[in-house]
Amino acid sequence: MTSPTVRYGLALDTMNLRIDTIQNGQTLSDILLAQGLDNQQTFDAANTFNELLDVRNLRAGRLFSILDDPDTEGADYLVYQPSIYEYVRLDLRGEEKSERVRLPVRTETALAAGRIESNLWNAMTGAGLSYALTDRMEDALQWSIDFYHVQPNDAFQLVYEKKFVEGEEAAPGMVLGARYSTDGEDIYAFWYESPDSTYSGYFGLNGEPMKSTFLKSPVRFSRMSSAFNMTRFHPVLKRVRPHLGTDYAAPYGTPILAVADGVIVERGRRGGNGNFVKVRHSKQYTTQYLHMQKFADGHKVGSRVKQGETIGYVGSTGLATGPHVCFRFWKDGRQIDHTKLRFPPAKAMPDSLLPEFIVQRDAFLEQLNSIGQPVQDTEQQILDGAQLLKEMAEIKKENQPEAK
Repeated sequence: MTSPTVRYGLALDTMNLRIDTIQNGQTLSDILLAQGLDNQQTFDAANTFNELLDVRNLRAGRLFSILDDPDTEGADYLVYQPSIYEYVRLDLRGEEKSERVRLPVRTETALAAGRIESNLWNAMTGAGLSYALTDRMEDALQWSIDFYHVQPNDAFQLVYEKKFVEGEEAAPGMVLGARYSTDGEDIYAFWYESPDSTYSGYFGLNGEPMKSTFLKSPVRFSRMSSAFNMTRFHPVLKRVRPHLGTDYAAPYGTPILAVADGVIVERGRRGGNGNFVKVRHSKQYTTQYLHMQKFADGHKVGSRVKQGETIGYVGSTGLATGPHVCFRFWKDGRQIDHTKLRFPPAKAMPDSLLPEFIVQRDAFLEQLNSIGQPVQDTEQQILDGAQLLKEMAEIKKENQPEAK
């Protein structure tokens, strides 16, 4: 016995189906009147539709379906899908069988891998992957990778959710595990959610949160010598000039630390800035460190730096009257006073959750390794990361304000 074709909650085999396109300037009332409804029926049907879905969600160029039972007079239903995930079925007969239905989503775990030849977008599409999945990968790794400056031969592997609606592939779901290899280093991100769903996010190999909070100062054991000030009198130029940074005085040669994980996007010497380093931390945040005596070895534009890592040393190059670092902070492309920001602390994973996280991490690592190989020794990377976390705990403790 042949099973009926059921869609939109109806047996389509018994109906005529016509698909049409919403035209520019066409309203729902225009569409309904064209189906033979009178003015009152059109008014009632439009009100019913608007109770289910704001009529302003109707978009020119989108499709709608008219279903007509040959045994009844006139069209029976109008169906509109605002997205692949749901539909609105409008009963044109006035029998109160209109409804908005959320379609079931089937989720599978999928793997993806690629290597950069020119840019990330070409690598993703060349591997048959979507721009949406690229966005998901950026969400997972944005605090550690500068996706604006990827390099040839960078490689990535992903474990992600692939979603299907009525057999049709929808937008990808979350990235569950990611490895990005660049400049001889592997950067990882793993999604973890606690059993009670109260604790979730992306974490590194040792359970460290990927979304880093910021250190209060780029220099340890320093003092603020000049605040962010739009009307500051410049001590060298002898005139009023906005000071779009915060100065921290410290002895020559004092290490300057990256205040959060990120990627160096500028490194050099320019005018009054003297020797400086600029680090992008995410799509939203960038920091800059001026007047360095010298740069730390081993870095260049494109190098990834960890929170608390030394990127240079305090000096007085450029327009400076003495040894200090001028620390500048950008949010959404605008320089701001970072001391006025109140960042939520990066929520460290409780020790009680680490065993479960490690089991999940190892499962993701096995999947990632099935489609690509790391460039570092993963076990050694885990050991080195644990040592760095220990050192960072000490630095953050020193950054805490003194109790009054």
